[in-house]
Amino acid sequence: MNEIPGDLKFMKSHEWARVEDNGTVTVGISDHAQGLLGDLVYVELPSVGDKVEAGNACAVVESVKAASDVYSPVAGEVIEGNPALADDPALVNRDPEGDGWFFKIRLADTSELDGLMDEAAYREWVKTL
Repeated sequence: MNEIPGDLKFMKSHEWARVEDNGTVTVGISDHAQGLLGDLVYVELPSVGDKVEAGNACAVVESVKAASDVYSPVAGEVIEGNPALADDPALVNRDPEGDGWFFKIRLADTSELDGLMDEAAYREWVKTL
């Protein structure tokens, strides 16, 4: 299993959020989630300028097994999508908590991060599944 950087915060739906130095938030899915999905063949990202709400679906991943929604862990405005995923959706399988990120958000309310699990809590929670 890949090591999860300590600065990631997780949702129970397996999305992660990482606060960057400039105050933006990078969003992706966990290694556990990509393992459940299998080989990804398509990723649909929100558009730059889209407003996203915490807990709402804002992206879609399609694998050889199924299509699944990706939920935003926090509210804000999408400022960037990961262009590498258009040509190589399997990047999410290879590096889900690194280069396989989905999009970046200008965070609306930093207190929303408090409702997310830290690495240790997420790892313990996944063991119960």
